[in-house]
Amino acid sequence: MARVQVSKQTFSLGHKEHLYQMIFELNRERNYSIKMLCQRLEVSRSGYYKWCNKEVSNNEKRSKLIAKEIKRIFEESKETFGVVRIHYALRRECNLNINIKCIRRIMRILGLQAQIRKKRPNWIRVKPHFTAENILNRNFEAKKPNQKWFTDISYLNYGKGQKAYISAIIDRYDLSIVAYKVSKRNDLKLVMDTLRLALQNNDVSNTVIHSDRGFQYTSKHYKKYLDTNNVKISMSKAGSCLDNQPIEAFWGTLKSEYYYRNQFSTYEDLETGISKYIDFYMNKRYVPKFDGLTPNEYRNVS
Repeated sequence: MARVQVSKQTFSLGHKEHLYQMIFELNRERNYSIKMLCQRLEVSRSGYYKWCNKEVSNNEKRSKLIAKEIKRIFEESKETFGVVRIHYALRRECNLNINIKCIRRIMRILGLQAQIRKKRPNWIRVKPHFTAENILNRNFEAKKPNQKWFTDISYLNYGKGQKAYISAIIDRYDLSIVAYKVSKRNDLKLVMDTLRLALQNNDVSNTVIHSDRGFQYTSKHYKKYLDTNNVKISMSKAGSCLDNQPIEAFWGTLKSEYYYRNQFSTYEDLETGISKYIDFYMNKRYVPKFDGLTPNEYRNVS
């Protein structure tokens, strides 16, 4: 075994913990004996072992803290966050940079598993009247906000089988919900109210809005309002929900992470719940492709 050259003077100003750390590393990496290292550095073996036990205790405390925060984040997300989003939440909320493997291991120990999205039910196709060309043609790349919007309507149940409807517009650039409305009626007013809200709050000078061929989107009122505001219209091919994938993906997220996992006795309960979830989605749901920023944060730094 090579001789360890250690000068006492080198460490005369250091703290004993630095010496203990050096002993630990030399023993682990070069297999030098602890007895010899303690003698060379003139520290007691009992002191070193006491320090080791303290380090183990500190690591246990840290592990318990991490597990506690993971459980908290998981529960606050309503059991929807997987390892990647929990990784970003730990980094953003707790200043803890924990690797994915460690988070996955702790979640497995705690029995935490994110809910899997339920399959969407089939839709009844409606024969379109007025239609527009599919300008976007599944080109979902957007380089700036308000460049490509996608809109749709989905239904929600409340009470004893009563139906409500949600209309929303999502911006493909940052996945922001630029506008949404909930209503008891699936009518043109629902779509137009959503559209007016979106245009009031955003610059639409270079916007294309994409939809399916539902009767609201093929109406003259819809077309006239968008033409007046110089917004280009794009529509899916008949029976092709993939053309409207960004908003379809949002419906899946909303329903799997929130709607399917709750019951709503009244319309007001449903409306309030949707509002709370969209606020969470915009401001607390960290997006891996945005390096852990939320949709709202990513939109504001653009």
